Amino acid sequence: MHAASARPAEPARRTPPAPTAPKPGGTPLAGVIAMVGSGLSNQTGAAIGSLAFPVLGPLGVVAVRQYVAAVVLLAVGRPRLRTFTRGQWWPVVLLALVFGTMNLSLYTAIDRIGLGLAVTLEFLGPLSIALAASRRRVDACCAVIAAAGVVTLMRPRPSADFLGMGLGLLAAGCWASYILLNRTVGRRIPGAAGSAAAAGLSAVLFLPVGVAVAVRHPPTPTAVGCAVAAGLLSSAVPCLADLFTLRRVPAPAFGLFMSVNPVLAGLVGWIVLGQSLDWTEWTGIGAVVAANVLGILAARS
Repeated sequence: MHAASARPAEPARRTPPAPTAPKPGGTPLAGVIAMVGSGLSNQTGAAIGSLAFPVLGPLGVVAVRQYVAAVVLLAVGRPRLRTFTRGQWWPVVLLALVFGTMNLSLYTAIDRIGLGLAVTLEFLGPLSIALAASRRRVDACCAVIAAAGVVTLMRPRPSADFLGMGLGLLAAGCWASYILLNRTVGRRIPGAAGSAAAAGLSAVLFLPVGVAVAVRHPPTPTAVGCAVAAGLLSSAVPCLADLFTLRRVPAPAFGLFMSVNPVLAGLVGWIVLGQSLDWTEWTGIGAVVAANVLGILAARS
């Protein structure tokens, strides 16, 4: 689930808690530590989940992650499904479909082009939502900077995996849709009940997928453990950390820090998975991050 703030937030797959004013007397250092832990947990979870790809494949890992996310969110949201009206159900169904497609496209992209590049391309989803909502010249400059970064990352070269890049952009489109649908669900269903229902429905849709993967590729305890760890580290831990953080730091500061998640993804991919990036790829990642940071700073001023 993703976290969302006034400006774009970090990648990976969680329900955004509503931004709140910093808690009086809250410790800023504690909020910073929580933000660091949230970002590292999210990206480390994705990296650990990719270790199960040789056994379960991206599809199997995503299925397990959907199950874990559903258990966590249903326990927190406790939706009363029988009370939902038709007008409440349709955005929940769409959110469930987008949620599953978003995670599947991202994890498949990670398998093909690596964690750092996949997360950076996916990050264009919330960035585009933020830039599209403004008519300021500075946001137009941010869009140009981000576009330059994307061109750098997707430039034609012998080793380029355009299918993997396309899947990363599909994840970006899904994340943008996820943000818009979450707003609709939040307006129609109080609390986290709507997002929890969507996570539960997505898990139900992935049940036959999980069974088919298990039959064709019998899972090992290690692979299942990695997939479960991905669900916990990329869903449960970040969600709780964000709830803690948003009570102690302003939303713009939260958005600024979450902007570095593509950088964290590149570092985690390098350290955990041995996925090294060249200087041009780091330049492209830096351009996307800089576009988001510039937009946030301009909004604050």
